[in-house]
Amino acid sequence: MTSPFRYAHSAHADWTQAAQSCIAQLGAIPAAATLGFLYVSDAFAGELDAILAFFRRTTGVPHWTGSVGVGVCATGVEYLEEPALAVMLGEFETGDFSMLPVSLSPQDIGAAPADAYFAIAHGDPSNNRMQELIDALSAHVSSGFVVGGLSSARNETAQISDEVVRGGLSGVLFGERVKLATRLTQGVSPLGPRHRITTANKNIVGSLDHRPALDVMKEEIGDVLARDLRRAAGYIFVGLPVRGSDTGDYLVRNILGVDPQNDLVALGEYVEPGDELLFCRRDQQAAEEDMRRMLAALGPQLGAPIRGGVYYSCLGRGQHMFGAPNRELGLIREALGDFPLVGFFANGEISHNRLYGYTGVLTLFG
Repeated sequence: MTSPFRYAHSAHADWTQAAQSCIAQLGAIPAAATLGFLYVSDAFAGELDAILAFFRRTTGVPHWTGSVGVGVCATGVEYLEEPALAVMLGEFETGDFSMLPVSLSPQDIGAAPADAYFAIAHGDPSNNRMQELIDALSAHVSSGFVVGGLSSARNETAQISDEVVRGGLSGVLFGERVKLATRLTQGVSPLGPRHRITTANKNIVGSLDHRPALDVMKEEIGDVLARDLRRAAGYIFVGLPVRGSDTGDYLVRNILGVDPQNDLVALGEYVEPGDELLFCRRDQQAAEEDMRRMLAALGPQLGAPIRGGVYYSCLGRGQHMFGAPNRELGLIREALGDFPLVGFFANGEISHNRLYGYTGVLTLFG
């Protein structure tokens, strides 16, 4: 039986102290460890080169991937807005994975190894072609599946692909022999049915199902919020259904404002007449319900003992959404057990071929 991956995590204002603690937790490094996952708080962004060099030297693991985040996470624990490290050593055959160098344009993806099945990727949020890069990488891997997240930071962002990189999309490509399973949790619940957008201009929706857009919104959010729309901010969102999804996924976008005089609703995304839209609520109950559904489906999907996993969650989730520290990662542990898990809180999450918001993406290795 294959053994679980080694992992460690530590919080300390001095990165050298946090790193030494992680090395102590990892113990004897398995000779089969070939790929390291390293996630560091943005407080350490300026020291990322030194941190990566330290782990490469002390573990002997040759390949590394990872990112900076405003928070990092590990099995059952979340470090939000505090200096911390999370590291996991994956054991993969050297022929079963290859590194994806930083790609600044979709054309760069074409130079990546051609026999890839699945990708884990980290992106720079300053690149305004990120969705194009994700599309290109999704088309490049035979499963069509890319998972990962965009770096998040109060100042400097960075990613890791054997070295510290910036500006594009980078990560790891896995072959078909690697046993894995992945799923997305939305973190919101629909308030009502899908509506057809009948008039729109860029991100301004004029009518839904041939009715004034604001009237439809008020009906669905209820009388209390409809009387004071300012209270709906941060609680009510729109979902834009993903075409072709067999799991009912949708892209969650902010409602930027309303125009009561003209019954208009402004969204954080361009839309067109004919597109579909649904109104959603975002709260702790909705997030937990959807998380439990995702976890119940994901465990059996792997069909093997869990050796390790990576989790990418929105920086607006964690205790902000779940109401208590470590609750989000605790739900994973409750449902799937105590297994090696690392990740970070992202400025956008990648699942399949889409860039999401307010979601959690969990990938398990068997």
